[in-house]
Order: sequence, then C-alpha cells, then structure tokens
Amino acid sequence: MIRETAEAALAEDTALTLAAQAGEVAALGLLLERHRAGMRAVALGILGPGPDAEDVLQEAAVTALRRIGDVRDPGAVGAWLRMIVRNSARSLLRATVPARPVDEGLHLPTTEPGPEQWLEQSALRDWVWEALEELTPVLRLPLVLRHFTTGVSSYEQIAHACGVPVGTVRSRLSQGRAKLAAALAATADTAHGDTDRRTRETSTQARETLAAAESGQFARLLTERWSPEVALLRGNDRVGGGDLLVRAMDGDIEAGVRQRLAHAVAGRTLAVWEMDIVNPSDDPGHCPPSVAWLMTLDEAGRVHRLRLFHPRPLPTMELLPVL
Repeated sequence: MIRETAEAALAEDTALTLAAQAGEVAALGLLLERHRAGMRAVALGILGPGPDAEDVLQEAAVTALRRIGDVRDPGAVGAWLRMIVRNSARSLLRATVPARPVDEGLHLPTTEPGPEQWLEQSALRDWVWEALEELTPVLRLPLVLRHFTTGVSSYEQIAHACGVPVGTVRSRLSQGRAKLAAALAATADTAHGDTDRRTRETSTQARETLAAAESGQFARLLTERWSPEVALLRGNDRVGGGDLLVRAMDGDIEAGVRQRLAHAVAGRTLAVWEMDIVNPSDDPGHCPPSVAWLMTLDEAGRVHRLRLFHPRPLPTMELLPVL
C-alpha cells in the first residue's frame, strides 16, 4: 500500500511538472501546494519562524516559475523545490553577500540545452514579463532587480538603487511577489510579448549608445532616441536631466573611461543595462568597476527616467555625475 502511494505521488509529480514546463500556471500552483510543507520545513529549519521564512517561500515560488525547465527528472521536483528554498535561505543568512540572480546556481545537473538556452526559447519567460507589466512601477523595479539582474540583486543594493530603506525593499518584494502570482493567473491565457526580442533590441541599443558616446555623438543620440523630459535620478530625487548626463559621459570619455555591456533585460516599461567599466591604465581608480543603468520607458519606448547605480562603488566616490 505504501509503495503504491509513493508510486502514485511520483506519477502525479511527473505529470504536473511536465504540464508546468508546458506553461500551465495551474500545474505549477498544484506542485507548490503539494510540496509546501516540505519547503516550509526547510525554511524554518534554517531561519526559524518569522517573516524571513515566509519571504524565502515567496521567493522560491518565483524562482520555481522561471526555472521549472531545469528539472530533468520530473519525479524529483520535490527535492528540487526544497533545494531552491535551502539556497535562498542560506543566501538570506549571508546578507552581506550579494544574492545571485535566479538564472544562476539553482538547478540540478543538466544536459544541453542549458537553462539559459531554455529560458530564451520558453514562452514562460514572456509570460512572466507580461505579468510584471501588470504591477505598479514601485513593485516592478525591485522584483526585476532581485530576479533578473546579475549585480543589483541584494536587498542592500536594491535599497540603495531605489532610494528606500532595506525594510521597504523587503516589503515591496513581498507585495510584488503576491501580486505577481495573481497577475500570472490573470494573464495565463492572453497573448504575451516577445521578451527575447526586447532583450536583443535593448542590448543593441546599449551598444549603440556606448558607440555614440565614444565617437562624440552621445548628445545627438539622446536627442533623437530619449524623451526630451528625461530625468536623471538619485534614488527618488531628480538631480538633473539629459544635459547633466551628457556632461558626465563626455567627461568620462575624455578621461579615457569606457563602458562595456555585460547584461541587459527589458520589458515594455523598464530596461536595465549592466555595464563593466574599463578605466585608463594611468588612472585605474577613476570610476567604480561597474554601473547599472535603470531606465523607465515612456509609451513610445523612450527613456524618460534614469537611475545610475554602482553595485561596487569606490570608497570615496560621489554617486553623480560619475558614470
């Protein structure tokens, strides 16, 4: 009898996993419910009772949605979900260490194609971004930074980039994940945008922007492609417009500083460019080693709000106008 029950559970997990990989939101929801007790036990065992454990469970649900294609043994999905919770809980304990995005380190050993290739080909990714667009901007940005960037994913970094306390970040992430779950269910049967296309386009735009800067055409490009009302923000405070950005960029180019695109993501209303910074050999400390361009887009797809955030600032640097 026990063997028959175990076999039935294995068959159910397998069927639900395969359905979730095909994009069925209800199947993923059932999987999470089936394994919620085991996931909660792992979180409580590491973090103890309290809001941290609940945060980890919410984060695991978002991770599972984006990474369900990694599961190569559908019958082992329970162990995979518990591993996600374990990794997330341990990351929370190491609060001073930036959390890696969910695109890294949370999958069982796989064969080709790898998880990155699967995500690029999967309709699930488009579905997630379509649901993200249903959130308010204040909830959308922390979720995108936490789950889609490579260098602005810790609570402290998100708080600094958004100009709010860490506690506010945690609250917004919690609210955002709950609303994201509802938005996913609401958009399951609607047409989803092509996130892969948007990412390719924003990557091209980032490289063209850097090329224009290096050739002295940065001001012209901003005039042609960005909103004339573009605002440069530090946290939530406006510190200038396009003229300040042009002066800062031109100054860095003249000093021999160069930026190189490392990672980019984009939806209809939000884009993030993560750049590596190469300083001149005679002034290696001129700029921090990296910068993230956090851009809000208007209805025409033009940048009209920009935050520049250095994930690893120099000890004595000024946030602006240094890029």
